[in-house]
Amino acid sequence: MEEELKCPVCGSLFREPIILPCSHNVCLPCARTIAVQTPESEQHLPALLHPRGPAPPAAASGPGPGPGAAAGAAASLDAECAAGGGDHADKLSLHSETDSGYGSYTPGLKSPNGVRVLPLVPAPPGAAAAAPPRGGGAASSSLTCPQCHRSASLDQRGLRGFQRNRLLEAIVQRYQQGRAAAAAKCQLCDRSPPEPAAVLCEQCEVLYCAACQLRCHPARGPFAKHRLAPPPAPPGAPGGGGEAGGKGAGGGRKGPTCAEHDLENYSMYCVSCRSPVCYQCLEDGRHGKHDVKALGAMWKQHKAQLSQALNGVSDKAKEAKEFLVQLKNLLQQIQENGLDYEACLVAQCDALVDALTRQKAKLLTKVTKEREHKLKVVWDQINHCTLKLRQSTGLMEYCLEVIKENDPSGFLQISDALIKRVQVSQEQWVKGALEPKVSAEFDLTLDSEPLLHSIHQLDFIQMKFPVTVPPVPLLQLEKCCTRNNSVTLAWRMPPLSHNPVEGYILELDDGDGGQFREVYVGKETLCTIDGLHFNSTYNARVKAFNSSGVGPYSKTVVLQTSDVAWFTFDPSSAHRDIVLSNDNQTATCNSYDDRVVLGTATFSKGVHYWELHVDRYDNHPDPAFGIARINVVKDMMLGKDDKAWAMYVDNNRSWFMHCNSHTNRTEGGVSKGATVGVLLDLNKHNLTFYINGQQQGPPAFENVEGVFMPALSLNRNVQVTLHTGLEVPQNVKQPKLPSN
Repeated sequence: MEEELKCPVCGSLFREPIILPCSHNVCLPCARTIAVQTPESEQHLPALLHPRGPAPPAAASGPGPGPGAAAGAAASLDAECAAGGGDHADKLSLHSETDSGYGSYTPGLKSPNGVRVLPLVPAPPGAAAAAPPRGGGAASSSLTCPQCHRSASLDQRGLRGFQRNRLLEAIVQRYQQGRAAAAAKCQLCDRSPPEPAAVLCEQCEVLYCAACQLRCHPARGPFAKHRLAPPPAPPGAPGGGGEAGGKGAGGGRKGPTCAEHDLENYSMYCVSCRSPVCYQCLEDGRHGKHDVKALGAMWKQHKAQLSQALNGVSDKAKEAKEFLVQLKNLLQQIQENGLDYEACLVAQCDALVDALTRQKAKLLTKVTKEREHKLKVVWDQINHCTLKLRQSTGLMEYCLEVIKENDPSGFLQISDALIKRVQVSQEQWVKGALEPKVSAEFDLTLDSEPLLHSIHQLDFIQMKFPVTVPPVPLLQLEKCCTRNNSVTLAWRMPPLSHNPVEGYILELDDGDGGQFREVYVGKETLCTIDGLHFNSTYNARVKAFNSSGVGPYSKTVVLQTSDVAWFTFDPSSAHRDIVLSNDNQTATCNSYDDRVVLGTATFSKGVHYWELHVDRYDNHPDPAFGIARINVVKDMMLGKDDKAWAMYVDNNRSWFMHCNSHTNRTEGGVSKGATVGVLLDLNKHNLTFYINGQQQGPPAFENVEGVFMPALSLNRNVQVTLHTGLEVPQNVKQPKLPSN
């Protein structure tokens, strides 16, 4: 991550970073050094650099251009700004060629990163008088980004018109503190290297790690009154001695205020301008026709986008690490196979007559060239992939640090650019980038039985691999998952596999440790199996096949389905008069007749419980609650056919109904605000109902077996909301006895 925290000009960690319009960052002192004057006012350049006279001696008498030149120039300009020349120094501009539209500059210094910076030159006599007035004249101010070389015009505020990247500044400070803390080592450790120090005893003046503190400095006896403090940071580190630590040792960071209105805090975010704004900015009318949203909402939205984009880069980084391991193994295989081929070739050639000697040397040369070519290609891939992996890893760590920040406005200043960078980083891992360009096998073989007159025509012939059964597929565990009573499995073939694959066979057991059965046969490498048992453990495996036969099984993966069911009403199977809302969790009807709607879950095993809340209850209708098979009749009350088991209820009492048979009348009806619970116990094969937590009679139905779906029938006078994912009720009220 350290590379993300370095200025592209000076090569050091950022100091007072500012955000350029291209979304790149640069230190404020470095921004002053890389700015130059435009042609129409180039004669004022020395005056702008030194508005109060000749250059200071420290800037004029140095050892010459070098890595510290940019820092010296920045220090000189900082001193002049403090003396009153900061306004002019901020307006230093870039030489822009009017015919090309690209910025160019002719400096004489180079930073550690290869970016050229402007050399400070002494101002000629009278230069201060020749300087253009503030905000006027022919001086056209601009600045070129040292990374993308895009030019940006400066307004009358100069460099101060660019926003300060407070988020990056905080991350740099935290990074320096972490690095400084890691430098303090225990002074009593026997280990090599010593453990990091955890405390400093101010009386003993000794640094202890946690283990040595307990062993050598217990908090009792004469040590009980010793004062233990955190280990000190070294000089120059944040929080330590010196200038660098003095600034960060103060109080907490001040909340961000508007750049235009110092007394106003950022409260909104202008989507059109991609910038946080305050209430006064909105009152001024500058963003009147812009799309303005709440700062906190946009902060969370952009954080979510960045996190989602990071997932793709994280997956690619993981694959890249695995790919590097494969490439290194490939190197060893190439070396071993190359040596084997050479030994075989030498043995065959030594068995031939002297006439084969010259031809043997030629053949050895071919093998060596082939091996060197393969090695070169693999090493090039390793270097290229390592570079991309390091860049992606650094970007990931930097983005994760950015996400940890709680400064919405600072985050939104850079979030768009980071999201784009992450997306670009992910796109760099194009298809085929993580596949070896060469094989470890040498497609060469030697025919040692030609006639003597054909010796001079002896050459390698291409070796054709015989078609055999496919190798073992590799299960991608990071993509295998469960949801409710469905499981999703993903797999792939191992790299460097030469045998063709015509399809795959996925097998699953019965959830009770029984025999495997085929659940999918096809060419896809991703499969979802629905309709499994809840709260069950399934074993899955996959194998590949081709014209030569079926390959071996993969490793077995164990998948656990959900303990409780989460489901909604199913709009695809509901009667056309049913009206669903609230993400298909609330149901009502357009008709005065009863209509049926089913749930999206299917049950064949286990214990399941769900509730329905009565949102509206007018004119004493008779809604029915229960379970049904998929082919239940949907244009009449639930329970009137032999495909449903239900309890229908009015405002005073309830009845159980199946095959249009009414039984077990029980006191207790429903009204607006009532809750009806349905308990389906397929282990005991019975169905029980509750109203407001009170059980309605004994279990409604016995010997309930098969595959069922939650079901409901209602008319337009009723509206109910479904609640799922509930635990089975343990303590219930005793049912009321039926009245005579």
